[in-house]
Amino acid sequence: MSELPKSLEEAIAQSRTATQAALADGQTRLQVEFLFPELKFMLVAEDYLPVFADYGSRLKVFFADAGAAALARREWKDAAFKIDDIGTGRASAPGSKIQPEDEIFLFIAPTSVEVPQIEKLVAEIGDRPVVLLNPRLEDYGIVGIGYAARQVRQRFIGNIESCYYLRPVDDQTAVFRCYPGQWSVWVEKDDEYQKIAELEKKPSGDDLDLILLKGQPQAATDAAPAKKPSVLKGLQRFLKALSS
Repeated sequence: MSELPKSLEEAIAQSRTATQAALADGQTRLQVEFLFPELKFMLVAEDYLPVFADYGSRLKVFFADAGAAALARREWKDAAFKIDDIGTGRASAPGSKIQPEDEIFLFIAPTSVEVPQIEKLVAEIGDRPVVLLNPRLEDYGIVGIGYAARQVRQRFIGNIESCYYLRPVDDQTAVFRCYPGQWSVWVEKDDEYQKIAELEKKPSGDDLDLILLKGQPQAATDAAPAKKPSVLKGLQRFLKALSS
């Protein structure tokens, strides 16, 4: 069973293992989410990218815009993989960005604005694996309009497997999933984090409220508490270090 991580470094290492497991199981539409708004996605991406080391130039990495892609080329000038932008302009042709020799694709920090273009690219990609790292797609139903937005969610966003998910709900609660494990809710009690629930699906806001109201840690032997310092405190220190 995957324990709640004690640091961002450990969380990223877990996410690499989860990605490899999902790919080995034949999953081709994956996302990895560290839901901390202050995180600098380039630093997270740099530590996550070794999961694709065996692919070399057969990996293609996409950024939301040309500026971010150009910055990545400068930062990772010795990288074996290829870097491109998603291309949301009218002149962008999805097919021109996807080549036969490309075997796996990583989209770094895409937002709901890029969803239509990502869907076109993924259609061109076909059965080849796609991984979204720290996507911000959850508000597409708000940004999109009515029926069209719901259709995109059903046919595209709803079919992406969350192979790794880490979100602090507040200072004492976290939602966690590490493939192939189930979704879990962790709460701080007596200076340690304890798992109080496991679910087959990602808990909704209402589900989470009910779980927290019930709030008693399960007694199963595989629910060992994660001794502090745990993810929330560790990531708080990490974020302070980044901003200093």
